[in-house]
Amino acid sequence: MEAQKEALQRIISTLANKNEEIQNFIDTLNHTLKGVQANSSNVIAELDEEFDGLYAILDEMKESMTNSIKQEQAHKSQELQNQLSQCSNALENSEELLEFAARSLDIKDPEEFSKAARQIKDRVTMASAFRISLKPKVSDNMTHLMVDFSQERQMLQALKFLPVPKAPEIDPVECLVADNAVTIVWRMPEEDNKIDHFVLEYRKTNFDGLPRVKDETCWELIDYIKGTEYTLSGLKFDSKYMNLRVRACNKAVAGEYSDPVTLETKALVFNLDNTSSHLNLKVEDSYVEWDPTGGKGQENKIKGKENKGSGTPSPKRTSVSSRSPSIRGSRDRFTGESYTVLGDTAIESGQHYWEVRAQKDCKSYSVGVAYKNLGKFDQLGKTNTSWCIHVNNWLQTTFAAKHNNKAKALDMTVPDRIGVYCDFDGGQLSFYNASSKQLLYTFKTKFTQPLLPGFMVWCGGLALSTGLQVPSAVKMLQKSENGLSGSASSLTNVTQ
Repeated sequence: MEAQKEALQRIISTLANKNEEIQNFIDTLNHTLKGVQANSSNVIAELDEEFDGLYAILDEMKESMTNSIKQEQAHKSQELQNQLSQCSNALENSEELLEFAARSLDIKDPEEFSKAARQIKDRVTMASAFRISLKPKVSDNMTHLMVDFSQERQMLQALKFLPVPKAPEIDPVECLVADNAVTIVWRMPEEDNKIDHFVLEYRKTNFDGLPRVKDETCWELIDYIKGTEYTLSGLKFDSKYMNLRVRACNKAVAGEYSDPVTLETKALVFNLDNTSSHLNLKVEDSYVEWDPTGGKGQENKIKGKENKGSGTPSPKRTSVSSRSPSIRGSRDRFTGESYTVLGDTAIESGQHYWEVRAQKDCKSYSVGVAYKNLGKFDQLGKTNTSWCIHVNNWLQTTFAAKHNNKAKALDMTVPDRIGVYCDFDGGQLSFYNASSKQLLYTFKTKFTQPLLPGFMVWCGGLALSTGLQVPSAVKMLQKSENGLSGSASSLTNVTQ
């Protein structure tokens, strides 16, 4: 009976999963159908716009050519009219001279006849009829302004849809995720000299693969990429993965998107745990500030309580990639002079990096890590379960690495931002100048319990930057540091 129930339960579970897959596919089909309808309307509108533009060009060309013909007609007409006028005047003068010559033939007096003959000779010599050209200056031929549209007609008759660019192919091997930047590389399956630019889209996700339609986040778009490589920089890696896809565009149309690739972009993301922070600390997610009035009214409640030290119950182990409610509210608040706040996410494996920036007028602060069982009266660096670097700007500036109530003075300038590198498996905790990546100090030990980022602040404030990958420069420095010795119990042999 129980075996049959288990078998039936498996069948029901399988059927339920299949139903969910089918429903998801139906959602995809409906989404695609709406896209087809919308995109069809868009391309028809674009086609109308293109043809309207073509008609406008033809009308403009027709008007320009018509004007050229009219100008040629006017020029030739004017030239011929001028010739006609000249010829009419010459003909009129010639007829008058001819009539005068005919009358002169009737003169009987030799002297008068001789005088008339000389006049006729002079007038004939100067007559315009003998100086004008009897050839038209222009012809009536207008064939030089004729247009042969046979080639253009063939081109228009051969007009068809511009070939859609093929989908690019993303090369996952060439893609790089480093320094909170993602470099994506792609290529075309075949050469296409009509491609004008590429469009890149990306979105963050916690799915190992493509998210379902109902769970999709919006794609972020980068347009007009001229090359076949692009780097997304300045990202906060607050999700496990990133989907990326690319499509090619020519002057008129965009091709299909490439098959999306999913790149792992996991990094440590945490906030400050305000449920157990000292009452004199004002905590807001990734910012903590000293508040001298925060403990008013609570002093009587905390006064007289004994320091339970390392006997504080440890919360349940949690994954580095999740925030467990067992951390929040599972311990008493820090009190006394332990102006401390811890991160809300435990580190129990892997390599992680985060940065801290202190206010310029901050009098005293510490940055480091601690086991979960750090006592509520304990201060960072003064127990064997916490490691930190401490900055004191009160009266005179001191800069030191602290662990197990021992301090090592650091002879260097305090940076504006401190980078913290934690290699849990390798037993290494290093601090860096976050801007120059100069190594400030390295603790080497064997971590035996999950770690929590820890912070102490007095008279000032600290701002955290999480969701950061381990910088490449830090990775290189760590390779050279791995050959050096360290100690878990003292600062004597700790590298710096």
